Amino acid sequence: MICSGSTITQGPYSKYIARAVDYLISQCQPTGLIGDPINDSRYTYGHGFSMLFLSQVLGEEGLQDRRDDLVDVLTKAVKFCGQAQTPDGGWGYLSAKDDNNFDEGSTTITQVQGLRGCRNAGIPVQNEIIEAAKRYIYKCQNDDGGISYSSQQLGSSRPAITAASLAALYNAGDYDSKKVPEMLAYCRNALYSITAGESLFGHWHYTYMYYSQVVYRQGDEDWIPFRDRLYDRIVSEQSSDGGWEVEGGIHKVYTTACSLIMMQLDKGYLPIFQR
Repeated sequence: MICSGSTITQGPYSKYIARAVDYLISQCQPTGLIGDPINDSRYTYGHGFSMLFLSQVLGEEGLQDRRDDLVDVLTKAVKFCGQAQTPDGGWGYLSAKDDNNFDEGSTTITQVQGLRGCRNAGIPVQNEIIEAAKRYIYKCQNDDGGISYSSQQLGSSRPAITAASLAALYNAGDYDSKKVPEMLAYCRNALYSITAGESLFGHWHYTYMYYSQVVYRQGDEDWIPFRDRLYDRIVSEQSSDGGWEVEGGIHKVYTTACSLIMMQLDKGYLPIFQR
């Protein structure tokens, strides 16, 4: 909804966005976690995506009281994120303390994007948190340039995690590392044609939601032909009710949201996705 240009105060989806903001503010725990630590066994996902969403709407908030609430929630959320980071620099499905320092790529990437969104919105983020996360991603890299599921399970590269890692590194301001071209080459081989290698990985919408951000930032020479192939596939798979089918056991709202985010990248409304 915010990718379409609506804000908390303007646009056809403004009241729905405002309600979502109020809901997420209400879910902020005393620890700073945005989510349910009792009933959610993978609460870092929700926490990271909540930071990302709230940071993108903060600049458009017109009510001072709610703006103050957002700054308070995001400040606490960033602090929690730093405390939840493992000694290796990653994040797991739960905080390091709650999950015996387990970490893996997808949750790490979610936290990095959320933290970058917060930093862009003016929320202080300790640089060492980001630097440690970058080192974690590099530690997960294999000889073929791809990224493993976890630093604790090296050896098998995953296109989905590699694409998401690239997007996270770009969000962390890391464009020039010698490892980035290796990751780009791996993703181009596995993902750029849209169909190549798809039997090797799952989570198609997750993969291309991140990889589309990477290609978009490469400029129009790469983006436009890739975009046309990507959008043709997305449109061809839309259901009669307007949504997209469930993938990987996750809700249909998730796959629909991923599809809409990809198809609205060209609008360039959100700072986190801009070139």
